[in-house]
Amino acid sequence: MTADTASKITESRHRIERVRHDIKRRVLTVRRVARLTPQMLRITLTGSDLHDFVSLGHDDHVKILVPRPGEEPVFPDMSPGGRLLIDPANRPALRDYTPRRFDPVTGELDLDFALHEAGPATEWALRAQPGDKLGVGGPRGSFVVATDFDWYLLAGDETALPAIGRRLEELPASARALVVAEVAGPKEEQALESKAELTTLWLHRGLAPAGTTDQLDQALRGLTLPTGDGYVWIACETLVAKRLRAVMVDERQHPKAWIKAAGYWKRGQADFHETHGD
Repeated sequence: MTADTASKITESRHRIERVRHDIKRRVLTVRRVARLTPQMLRITLTGSDLHDFVSLGHDDHVKILVPRPGEEPVFPDMSPGGRLLIDPANRPALRDYTPRRFDPVTGELDLDFALHEAGPATEWALRAQPGDKLGVGGPRGSFVVATDFDWYLLAGDETALPAIGRRLEELPASARALVVAEVAGPKEEQALESKAELTTLWLHRGLAPAGTTDQLDQALRGLTLPTGDGYVWIACETLVAKRLRAVMVDERQHPKAWIKAAGYWKRGQADFHETHGD
């Protein structure tokens, strides 16, 4: 499949589109806290502000506003264009998280917190209890990928698992899904569910710090890909994500139109998100 062919097909099938949403800022309440694995925590939020919540893409991001201990979340002012007007001397803790699950019937929003790095969001999640408040803004937009591809490759580290889990649950039984996920060890593996035909490869980095191994690179190089049209989604440490995109595009000749690689975090830097592409 050439890039030109992929571009033409995308016009009629395999639609990929960006959808913008009105900017919404909400103050939500913790309903439940659940430990999924030793290093992954799920916080279930609720509140009347969720009545018009919209999230159309599996890798959407909401911006959470972490309140200081003993305080309520207070959002910074916003410009007419939607830019946050932040006082550098009183900068709030803002972080991006994937809406893992939203149930409009129960009015619940799940956010999964990977605990592999210390920071304000991790500290808040570790001490969160029912009744605590959290500010949640967005999503500002959705990147919507069709569910009619023949197969999907979803690859990344712990930070990618919320989006991977959500995508798998959205795929139809007619699809094939391949997951390649790097985690610290067997205890960090999650139970992934999907109607699609699912193949999962767990990579264990052991004592190596997250974002320092080439296990994902080697796995993608050696992976046997199904026939037909496939969509590749990658999320992990930003330098690793850039390498993995190069493996798929430059080495494996996967169409650029059918791949998205995102740096969900950067070693040594907080509040980071970057998408790699042309």
